[in-house]
Formats: sequence, structure tokens, C-alpha cells
Amino acid sequence: MAGAARVRRNAPPREDVLAAAMDMIAERGLEKLTMAALGREVGMSSGHLLYYFRSKDELLLQTLEWSEGRLGAERGRLLGRTGTARQRLDAYVDLYVPDGHRDPHWILWLEVWNRSQSAAVDSDARDRQAAIEGAWHRDLVALIAEGMSRGEFRRVDPDRFASRLRALLDGLSIHVAIGLRGTDRAQVLGHVREFLDQSLLADS
Repeated sequence: MAGAARVRRNAPPREDVLAAAMDMIAERGLEKLTMAALGREVGMSSGHLLYYFRSKDELLLQTLEWSEGRLGAERGRLLGRTGTARQRLDAYVDLYVPDGHRDPHWILWLEVWNRSQSAAVDSDARDRQAAIEGAWHRDLVALIAEGMSRGEFRRVDPDRFASRLRALLDGLSIHVAIGLRGTDRAQVLGHVREFLDQSLLADS
């Protein structure tokens, strides 16, 4: 028991481990993120990491949740600014779309969703992934409804429009994240702004 207590005292804070995992994805790629490599990075054995996280799947999901928490705070700051609903919608889209090829957050998001298809993944993990998506969706629905109430946006079903817009964002963002030729961040932002101009802006 004394040895276990010493391990707990000497272990780095959970957030430091998750931040190190995200840094490794950004610097070396997801394929280099192994329990042994992460352990060396934070001064823990792979066995100790498994004690805290149970599996690599859980480590990846917790790292995604940690990254999403940071994005959620930034999204809240952007959506809470003064300005038009359209300006804040553009800020939402700008935050949503990957920074470029192999954006670490998007590479991690794709990997977690790919792993979730396994029959071994429990319903709790899928619920946690759905909670991540739900936060983005609710904020977008509220922003569209606000723009409608101000007369900036035409009358649409906010929930249905948000679902369609996020499907567009997801598809184009995946193209950017995997480095599909002929698709870059600037092009994607242009496509989305054109779509919003045509489908959401109220007639002047």
C-alpha cells in the first residue's frame, strides 16, 4: 500500500498527462502516441498509465474531452462577444474548421470516432462522445435562433439547419484534416461563407 501511495503522490496531474498526449499528437503524429512513449514523456510507466486510464481508448477519449473543454471555453468567449449574429457565426465556423493538414484535435477526433465502432466500446464512451457533439450543436442552434430573432437570418428550423450546417462543416473539415488535394482551410471557409450567404442571410 505504501508503494501505491507513493505512485499517486509522484504521478503528474491528470491534466498534465492529457496535455502531454495532445502535444505528442501535434509534434509526432497519433501513430507515435503509445502508452510507453507517453509514459517516458511524463515520467510514468505504461503500467501506471493503464492504472489511471484503463486502456488507450480511454486515454484518447479523455484527451479529446480535455481538448474539447478548451475549445468550449474559447467558443463561449467568441459567442459571448458583442456584434452581429453573423459575425459570431463566422467566428464559430472559424473555430470549427481545422487549422490545416493533420490538425491534432481533428486527427484525435477522427481516431476516437473510428475506435468507437468497435463492439468492445461501452455505451458510456459513446454517450461522452455524443455530449461533445451536443455542446457544439446547442450553441449553433441558439446562435441561429438569435440571428432570426434579430432579423439577420431568414426563417428556418434552427435545429434542422444546424444539423445540415454541421454535416457540411464535418465533411469539409475531414478533407482539410486528412490533406485531401485541392482542399485547404481557406477554400473551406469560403465555401461555408458562400453557403451561409445563400441559405441563411435575410433578404435585404
